[in-house]
Amino acid sequence: MDRPGWKGAILRFWQRSYAADYVGYVLLQLAYFGSKLLIVPFKRYFTLSDPAIAYPFAVVERVSALQNIIYAGVCPLIFFIVYSLVLRPGFHKSHVTILGFIISITLTNLITDIIKNSVGRPRPDLISRCKPAPGTSLTDILTIDVCTASHGHVLQDGWRSFPSGHSSFSFSGLGYLSLWLCGQLHVLRPRTDLARVLIALTPSLGALLVALSRMADYRHDVYDVTCGSLLGILVAWFSYRRYFRRLRDPRCDVPYPSRADIANRQGLGVVGKRDVEQQRIRTAEGFELDDLASSDDEAKPLTARRQSSDSGKGKARMPDG
Repeated sequence: MDRPGWKGAILRFWQRSYAADYVGYVLLQLAYFGSKLLIVPFKRYFTLSDPAIAYPFAVVERVSALQNIIYAGVCPLIFFIVYSLVLRPGFHKSHVTILGFIISITLTNLITDIIKNSVGRPRPDLISRCKPAPGTSLTDILTIDVCTASHGHVLQDGWRSFPSGHSSFSFSGLGYLSLWLCGQLHVLRPRTDLARVLIALTPSLGALLVALSRMADYRHDVYDVTCGSLLGILVAWFSYRRYFRRLRDPRCDVPYPSRADIANRQGLGVVGKRDVEQQRIRTAEGFELDDLASSDDEAKPLTARRQSSDSGKGKARMPDG
């Protein structure tokens, strides 16, 4: 890494910056749009006698795809930007907060689409979308060929039930915001007031309402919604923990030091991946609930208490004048 010239400069920049994360983000976006344009979803066989796919098609959804993007994508992003501009927490904290957020929603979208296209599970309103030809057998195993509806997006999307994309996206965005608020408000510290907990959980409640609306519209069943919600919150947790300490850490509101900061503190021009990971492990040591001292005496170091005890014993041994 100490090579001279432009090659060494590029390597040092790669190690000291988040360039690798941005390259990964671009690859995620390319993979997502590629899956949208090139992959045709697998379509399972179905029967007209199956009541699980015989629900009516809701023309007007309670939460449309655009509304979901606004609620779980645009609104949290605006919140993070306003927070950064008003409170000025520092460039590094604002940077990793927003970077973790956009990676969370992008990665969730890609994983959700891959699963949807691979599983090809019929939606609860598939028959209503399909509009099978008159006289079609109720018991025969059928394919998309019996459908009289136009083979456009509405019909093709009828085989993309699992998992729920609305649920995974809402929990990846609003769930990330909840995790971030939990860290900033220290909700897992002992004796944290309930108001902080409720504030931190409010975005997750919004994500839950979005997920439940998909069952009310008969776009998904409870299985689709549950798995989509779990997928979204797991990816959100993964993206959040890549940059922030665990929620039980006493400094959970502060992100891990940047690679450049670690290099500067160690007095090196550049640090390797192993050095960065070791530094993260050292700085990620958290507290246990019973570790907090309940008195000033307990908060003193063990050596100080021992010296105090020894001095007391020495005074007790002194003879009376």
